[in-house]
Amino acid sequence: MYKMKQLLLSMLLGGCMLPALHAQDNYVSEVWVADQGDGTYKNPVLYADYSDPDVIRVGEDYYLTSSSFGCLPGLQVLHSKDLVNWSFAGVAVPHALPPVTDTAPQHGNRVWAPCIRHHNGEFYIFWGDPDQGIFMVKAKDVKGPWCEPVLVKAAKGIIDTTPLWDEDGRVYLAHAYAGSRAGLKSVIAVCELSADATRTIGPSRIVFDGHEAHETCEGPKFYKRNGYYYMFFPAGGVPTGWQVVARSKNVYGPYEWRTVMAQGDSPVNGPHQGGWVDTPTGEDWFMHFQDVGAAGRLVHLQPMKWVNDWPVIGEDKDGDGCGDPVLTWKKPDVGKTYPICTPQESDEFNTNILGLQWQWNANINDKWHFCDEEHGCLRLYSYPVTENYKSLWDVPNMLLQKFPAPSFKATMKLKFAPIAKYKGERTGLVVMGMDYAGIILESTESGLVLSQVECKKADRGGTETVNASVPLKENEIYLRAEITSTGEKIGKSEGGHDLVVMCQMSYSTNGKKFQKLGKPFQVKEGKWIGAKVGTFCTRPAIVTNDGGWADVDWFRIEK
Repeated sequence: MYKMKQLLLSMLLGGCMLPALHAQDNYVSEVWVADQGDGTYKNPVLYADYSDPDVIRVGEDYYLTSSSFGCLPGLQVLHSKDLVNWSFAGVAVPHALPPVTDTAPQHGNRVWAPCIRHHNGEFYIFWGDPDQGIFMVKAKDVKGPWCEPVLVKAAKGIIDTTPLWDEDGRVYLAHAYAGSRAGLKSVIAVCELSADATRTIGPSRIVFDGHEAHETCEGPKFYKRNGYYYMFFPAGGVPTGWQVVARSKNVYGPYEWRTVMAQGDSPVNGPHQGGWVDTPTGEDWFMHFQDVGAAGRLVHLQPMKWVNDWPVIGEDKDGDGCGDPVLTWKKPDVGKTYPICTPQESDEFNTNILGLQWQWNANINDKWHFCDEEHGCLRLYSYPVTENYKSLWDVPNMLLQKFPAPSFKATMKLKFAPIAKYKGERTGLVVMGMDYAGIILESTESGLVLSQVECKKADRGGTETVNASVPLKENEIYLRAEITSTGEKIGKSEGGHDLVVMCQMSYSTNGKKFQKLGKPFQVKEGKWIGAKVGTFCTRPAIVTNDGGWADVDWFRIEK
C-alpha cells in the first residue's frame, strides 16, 4: 500500500517515478518537524547529527554542510528556502576521500568542520583533514558534479578551514589546530591562498590566542563587514562551550573579542560553532550545534543582530551583548512562505540510486550493493570481513543514516539469501556507535538463526555477545529498532549533558505483530558522530568467488 501511494503521487507529479533528489523536496518526517505551522519554529531545526554546520545564502536559497568525517558519500549538502525547512541537495564527495586506496573505516578522521562558500558563480567547500591537510572541492551546481578533492596544503594538524575573498582580489584562509596532531590548540591562524584558491602562498600566522580566556577555541568562520574582518568561533569545549566573535581592521590582527552567545538560563548546552547568514529582507541569523551525546550534534537556528558592529546571537535578556539560545522563535522573514519539508529518512528503494540520507562506513566499493529499480529493493551483497575482524566496527560496508529524532522506530523488511554451502553470512538491523546493538540473521550449521547482539567498547576491540536467539524457518522478516530518549541525562549529578537513549529490538514474520528479542540497550555515540541506524551484509574472511545477498524491500522511520 505504501509503495502504491508513492507511485500514485509520482504519477500525479509528472507521470513517472521521480529521481531521489527531487522526491526528497516534499518529504515530511513523522518524528521531527521544526516548522510549527503558525509562523514559528522550534529548535533544533535539524534533530540530526549535522556536526559543525556551516551555511550560506545564494540569492533566495540556503545551503548547509557539516562534518562527515570518514562516512561516504561525504559532505552532504542540504537546501532550504527559509532556514527552517530543509531537504537534501547533493553530496560534494560522492565516492571516496583521499587516499582513495584506503578502504578501511576511518572513524573520527577525514572531514572536519567544513566551510561552504559561493564565489564568482561557483560553490566551494574547504575542510581540514587532521592527518593530511587542507582540501577543497568546487562545483558550478550544488548538486554536482563536484571536482575531485584538491590538496590545498599538505600538513598535519590543520583543521576547521574557512576562506575569505577580499575586495582587492586576495584570498585568505583562517584555520585552527588539532592538539592531537599538531601538539598545539586554542589558537586561530590565517594564511593566504592563490587567486584560484587551490594552494597556499604564504605561511600560517597565529592571529588569536585563546589559552587564557577561550581555551579550545577552534572552528572559525571568516567574514568581512563594514571594514572589519570577523572570525566567529567556539571555545570552551564541545558540550560546555560558548560562542566568541573577534574582529580587526587588519586581516592579521590584532583582534579584539567578545563572547556573543552562551548557555545562560537555557537548557541548550554548549551553543556554538556554526555560521552567520542573512535574509533577502535584511535579517541576520546564526546556525550552530548542540551536543546531546548519543544522537550527536544537533543544528539550532538563532536570531542575530548587530549592535555597534558586534553581533549578538540569541536572546540578550540583560543587554550585556551575550545572548542565550532560544528554543522557539518567529521564523526568518525571507519575503515568502514555503511548504514544510524535512530531510528524507524512510526509503522504499524504488529508484536506481540510494537516497542521500545513507552513508557507508568507508570509501565506497561498487560491489557492495545493487539498487534494483525493477523490483523496488536494495540488494546488499555479502562482503568478506577482514582477517583480523573483531566486530561490525571494523566493517566498511555498513549502510547507515543519522538518528532523526529523540524517539522513533526504524523498521525494515528484508529477505536473506545466503549461499547454502557457506556458513557465517550475516545481515540485519544495527544501531551503531562505539557500543552497538543489532538484530541479526546468520546462516549457521543449524539453518538460519536470528539473534539480538550487543558489543560494548567496539572502538577498543570489544566483541559481540548474544543476548537471545531464535531459529527461523523463513528467510523473509521484518526487523525493528525502537529508540527512546528518556529525558534523563548521563552523569546529571556531575553536570552531565548527554541524554540517555535506549533501544529495544524486535522482529515479525508478518509485518503486523512484533516480538521483542533480547534486552534493552543504552545507545552510545560513535567517534565524533552520533549513533546511526542501518543495515549490512557480510560473510566470513574466506576465499570464495561469490556470496549471498540480502534484499531490503524498504526501510521506514516512524513514530
